[in-house]
Amino acid sequence: MKIAIIYKIVTGNTKLLAEEIQKNLNNEVIYIGAPQEDIDADLYFIGSWTFKGECVKEIADYLKTIHNKKIAYFGTCGFGGSISYYETIFKRVESNIDESNELLGYFICQGKMPLTVKQKYIEMIKANPEDKNLQVSIKNFDEALNHPDESDLRELKKWLESIIQ
Repeated sequence: MKIAIIYKIVTGNTKLLAEEIQKNLNNEVIYIGAPQEDIDADLYFIGSWTFKGECVKEIADYLKTIHNKKIAYFGTCGFGGSISYYETIFKRVESNIDESNELLGYFICQGKMPLTVKQKYIEMIKANPEDKNLQVSIKNFDEALNHPDESDLRELKKWLESIIQ
C-alpha cells in the first residue's frame, strides 16, 4: 500500500503528528510534506492546524482534488479537551471530501499556539480585566504549550493502528 502524509503547519504541532505517523508506517510512506498535485497514493493522511474552527484553506482545497481514495484526517487546535469541538472541526473538514473517497476517521488533539495569540489576549484583558472568557483563553493558551504531549502521541498511535488494520 502506498501512503502519503500531506499537511500544513504554523507552529510545528501538526508536523510532529505527521512525523509520528511516518515513524509508524515508514516502509509504506511514499511522500510526506505539503500538498502537491502529482502525489498518487492508496491512502492519504491529511493534516492541518485549525484556523477559526476548520482546516486551513490549502488543505481544504487539496481535499477537494482527491477522488476514489482512502483518507484519514489528523490535526491540532489551540483549544483542546472538548471532544464535541473536535467533532465540529472534523465535520467542517469532512465537507471538503468528495463522496467517492473512503473516509477512515480522524484524530485531533490540542497544540500550542503562537505567542502572538497570548499577546493579543493580554492586550484585550487590559481593556476588559473582568472578562471571564479572556481569562479562560489565557489559561487555555498556557495549558496548550505542552501539547501535543506524550499522551496525545499515544492516542495518535492507537488511532493509527485502528486505521491500518
